[in-house]
Amino acid sequence: MATVETPRARARRFANETRLGLVRRARKTDRILQETYPDAHCELNFQNPFQLLVATVLSAQTTDKSVNLVTPTLFAAYPAPEDLAAADPEKVEAILKPTGFYRAKTKSVIGLSAALRDRFGGEVPGRLADLVTLPGVGRKTANVVLGNAFGVPGITVDTHFGRLVRRFGWTEETDPVKVESVVAGLFPPKDWTMLSHRLIWHGRRICHARRPACGVCPLAKLCPSYGEGPIDAKTARKLVRDRSFA
Repeated sequence: MATVETPRARARRFANETRLGLVRRARKTDRILQETYPDAHCELNFQNPFQLLVATVLSAQTTDKSVNLVTPTLFAAYPAPEDLAAADPEKVEAILKPTGFYRAKTKSVIGLSAALRDRFGGEVPGRLADLVTLPGVGRKTANVVLGNAFGVPGITVDTHFGRLVRRFGWTEETDPVKVESVVAGLFPPKDWTMLSHRLIWHGRRICHARRPACGVCPLAKLCPSYGEGPIDAKTARKLVRDRSFA
């Protein structure tokens, strides 16, 4: 009969983990996530770096689904940075209203488009140092663009990513830049972009902020936070936002 690990024993096991043990556990976690989400990808729709840049800025404090509903209209009207830079803000606001914070987002996307036109010849730069100089663009947005439009490895620390790496015990840091640095030290650069996608997918589907679906989580044995959500499989299945786990 298998021995059930007590919460105290679990806490002690992870508290005594060595650096090498942490690296091995983190990489095993990623391998399981790769098997669990073989189709993980950026869920924002885009056809070029400019579209991805704008869409990522628009995704702040809203869902990718909401962004994907408005960007076809936005890019049909303003297909290039020069077009959006010269746009009437009120017309852009009307398109972006469903995404929330539409006035601030309008200011950002028009501003970054003007910067692309004036400072980068209408092209999205492929360097983080340049991207973060654009209005509304921080490291998270820059890494999304670099990893998915240019093939440059980057770690995207959004709310899901930050929550999961703390639950996994990879770091206790809350500052996104520090989280990025710590996690980067656990994985080779070639894994960074897809690791970001897989963690974000897991956070959206199973490891929710309020009630993680622990009872159906494929990472249960590797997670120090197992039990924060329901461990009963029947109850946990009801929390999953991807029916393939039901």
